[in-house]
Amino acid sequence: MAVTDVGPPETEFDLIVVGAGINGAGIARDAALRGLRVLLLDKGDVASGTTSWATRLIHGGLRYLEHREFGLVRESLTERETLLRIAPHLVRPLPLLIPIYRGDQRGPLLVRAGMIAYDLLSHGKSLPRHRLLGRRAALRRAPGLAGSGLRGAALYHDGQVEYAERLAVENVLDAVAHGASVGTYHAVEDILTQDGRVIGVAGCDALTGEPFRFFAPVVVNVAGPWVDEVLAATGDAPRLIGGTKGSHIVVGPFPGAPSDALYAEARRDGRPFFIVPWNDQYLIGTTDTRYDGDLDRVVADDWEIDLLLAETNRVIPDANLTRGDVLYTYAGIRPLPFAPDAKEGSVTRRHEVRDHAWSGGPRGLFSIVGGKLTTYRELAEQAVDAALKGLGRPVVASETATTPLPGGRTSGSWTEFSDAFIKESGLSRQSSAHLLRVYGARATELLATATTPELREVFDPLTGAIAAEIPWAFEVEGASTLADATARRTMTGLNANAGIGADVAAANVARRMLGWSAERAAREVEDYRRWVRRYRPRALDDAATAG
Repeated sequence: MAVTDVGPPETEFDLIVVGAGINGAGIARDAALRGLRVLLLDKGDVASGTTSWATRLIHGGLRYLEHREFGLVRESLTERETLLRIAPHLVRPLPLLIPIYRGDQRGPLLVRAGMIAYDLLSHGKSLPRHRLLGRRAALRRAPGLAGSGLRGAALYHDGQVEYAERLAVENVLDAVAHGASVGTYHAVEDILTQDGRVIGVAGCDALTGEPFRFFAPVVVNVAGPWVDEVLAATGDAPRLIGGTKGSHIVVGPFPGAPSDALYAEARRDGRPFFIVPWNDQYLIGTTDTRYDGDLDRVVADDWEIDLLLAETNRVIPDANLTRGDVLYTYAGIRPLPFAPDAKEGSVTRRHEVRDHAWSGGPRGLFSIVGGKLTTYRELAEQAVDAALKGLGRPVVASETATTPLPGGRTSGSWTEFSDAFIKESGLSRQSSAHLLRVYGARATELLATATTPELREVFDPLTGAIAAEIPWAFEVEGASTLADATARRTMTGLNANAGIGADVAAANVARRMLGWSAERAAREVEDYRRWVRRYRPRALDDAATAG
């Protein structure tokens, strides 16, 4: 079943979820596993918004301890353990080093106290406890660190989700496997009500222009930064979202680059930022500023890029990074609660399942305010509990904490499975590793469809992606456009060239394997490059110069 199969235009469901980011995908999966008839809608593709613009960490939120949000830290650490267990192919342990310098706002005593609290709150964790390192030990661990003023460092572990997009996609695939319907590129323009109660939604198919109306007694608005836009259709609703902008830069390996992730303090404003080994590159970020611009086109500003470069060069003097070293950037809006008088960094990262009936709104309408990548599963469980109550049904227990995602389902350990796959695949080690990182245990199913030598051919040398992934993206994983296939299915859109080059090769595979016309292939490449321009990819400028 393709994930875009939503059924007849006036189908009735138990629950409609608006927004297919990680939180909406998690809600759809949880609800489907509990037996509800679910429809998940999004005006774009799965995970094509905020989910794809995160720092890609599954973490307890060490910094939240400064704001005394102990409950949020404990919840995050618990969810980190859950995700390490149910998605071992996507979520992996990540060592982080916190260098401590003279003049930092967070000195050795404060960092030590935070580390102890972090370990206590993560009781029962599978990851190692923290260690405090002296100056020499810190420099042995990370020789590229600036030595001047270095007092020592703290070493601890969190989790990393290399491809947050895939985490959302797998939640959607499992939801569909349990009966959910999913409509990508379905923009919700109106929430339908009758006699003070929600009865469904109406809108337009963004790809065909066809209108739609779907019916359900419960609607969950989990549109992230666009929550207020969805609610605008209900009339005079108070503002719920006051998101802040976070920008990242991506660079290749550089002199002094650390093997561990660094969690350092920026001199400009004291805000911590990350330098993270990621996807054979380095991910550096993030900023945290107010934003009231166009939510559909958020771009990293020049000053943000310069700030992240300068702070990285300060912490790692041999890096000498310049604008020319930036492979691409990305920026997004955190869907935080509206708090106009609070400092950006102090706005809570807790989520809320808002029942609009409590404030005089229609019964059966819920909105999700806030939410973190790390805690998406817990948020989904709470949202489905609320939906079941709204339906007047018993709240049956969620199964998502113990049921692995599709790519995490192996008969033995993940290590045993991956070792055997690499040995038996007949592919290069690069291609085998790529398939495992992207599809997990489902790599075996995908490879079984590569029945000809042509389907086993590598179409993106930077990642090792093979041709069979393109028909799989469209026929099995619900891609509708080339951008869907590259940026959120094969993950070739996150290579060092931001998918430039891989887009043309993928379109050529689609011509051969899916029957695309030359006109469609050219149009899809053009659309992809127009879309990716917001990432400011260096390779796009290089391609234009070469052309």
